[in-house]
Amino acid sequence: MAQITELDGSLERAVEAYNLANVRLAHIRHDLSENTSALVTAKKSLKQAQGQLSARLVDIYTSGDTQAGLAVLLGASSLDDALGRMDAESRLSDQDTLVLDQVTKFRREVQHRQRFLQHAHAEQVQVVAQRNAARASVESQLGQRKQLLGSIQGEIAHLQAQEAARQAELKRELEQRLATQQVASRQAALAPTVPVAPPTSTAPPPVAPPATHGGVVGIAMQYLGTPYVWGGSSPGGFDCSGFVMYVYAQVGVSLPHSSYAQYGYGSPVSRSDLQPGDLVFFDGLGHVGIYVGGGSFIHAPHTGDVVKISSLSGWYASTYVGARRL
Repeated sequence: MAQITELDGSLERAVEAYNLANVRLAHIRHDLSENTSALVTAKKSLKQAQGQLSARLVDIYTSGDTQAGLAVLLGASSLDDALGRMDAESRLSDQDTLVLDQVTKFRREVQHRQRFLQHAHAEQVQVVAQRNAARASVESQLGQRKQLLGSIQGEIAHLQAQEAARQAELKRELEQRLATQQVASRQAALAPTVPVAPPTSTAPPPVAPPATHGGVVGIAMQYLGTPYVWGGSSPGGFDCSGFVMYVYAQVGVSLPHSSYAQYGYGSPVSRSDLQPGDLVFFDGLGHVGIYVGGGSFIHAPHTGDVVKISSLSGWYASTYVGARRL
């Protein structure tokens, strides 16, 4: 069983690495789309500005000061040189200056967009390779897990029966706790307000803002027993970050489908200050769940398991990384 537990942790990290690559790939594709459109627009603007510049160069050449026009046109070794020579001409009007500025601006933008797209395409290739490697790792480890489970089917069936009974008890305790909290909240809302004297000293600011998403616990409980599906983010099946993302979407909070990325959201909160609804992270950010109070959290653990309630003890205590409050 220890070998399976270790493999499950490794498998979950591979799944979340795959999810993170998908998040990064979506950002890259969005940036590529925006910058490709912007590059087309910049090229059109540059062509228009260069047309205006060409007309002005012809105008200089055909003006009365032919020698000055020839000096600009024939003495220039490049477009940049011509721009510089025109800029040095004392006869430039405000309109000439505007045209020169536009040509320079749009040429720089075209060059910038082209460099960005080259970099983004290179990054896309790298992230796709990372995602493919993560997927291959997941599929390989799933095969190993299947072989291991096949060798201890009897023991697995016994442990599953024990776990089902334990989950039923944990669910009953959590439902009772939530009901008690709801009654206390209603009574507090009906109680008369009593003026409180201001404190004599200023208290230090809290580490995290007050918890405002305790209601997600009730939502999360609706999906107890839902099977773990790697890459899943719907009631048909969840992985750990897909479960958190889906539950929080029900209260209007958008999160990425990646435990690594989710750790960048909200505010850090100490373990001693955990409140229902806080996100708790484990195993080098390779796993995430939702704290429900009483030292427990709800999560989609790993392949072969279901959405369940677990205690912040044992393996989860030893691999605990931190928590975030949204």
